[in-house]
Amino acid sequence: MDSVKDDLKAVKERDPACISHVHCFLNFKGFLACQSHRVAHKLWLQGRQVLAVMIQNRVSEVFAVRIHPGAKIGSGILLDHVTGLVVGEIAVIGNNVSILHSVTLGGIGKASGDRHPKIGDGVLIGAGTCILRNIKVGECAKIGVGSVVIKDVPPRTTVISDFVMLLF
Repeated sequence: MDSVKDDLKAVKERDPACISHVHCFLNFKGFLACQSHRVAHKLWLQGRQVLAVMIQNRVSEVFAVRIHPGAKIGSGILLDHVTGLVVGEIAVIGNNVSILHSVTLGGIGKASGDRHPKIGDGVLIGAGTCILRNIKVGECAKIGVGSVVIKDVPPRTTVISDFVMLLF
């Protein structure tokens, strides 16, 4: 319940479109997808993988968000315009992280084991970003729109893609 409260607070503080906590609780699919993941993750940890995956599949159908039930997500999470979000099984998302739409936190190829990124506390991940492999994104880093990240990102660093730089 503490994570739910922290998530509600995060959305209200960081999303100017959020007019109230009730509005968020009833209507924000990023918030709802995150809370559904929390239920599925608890079931996953209890060894009830089939039920956890069933919940994840339904969330994917309804919200167009795929967060594997094995992924670990902190509290104070803002998933804004979350359509197209994909989070792999071994991924870890820290506390107070903001993620926009069409983001992938995944692996590459058929690698097994620890193959997904670890996102530190206070990170902002822009729309259309792909963070791939078992890499670390340091605390309070900012990942710009459309970036493809395949190497560790130091804390308090801003990453932008070359393509985005060409546009400005």
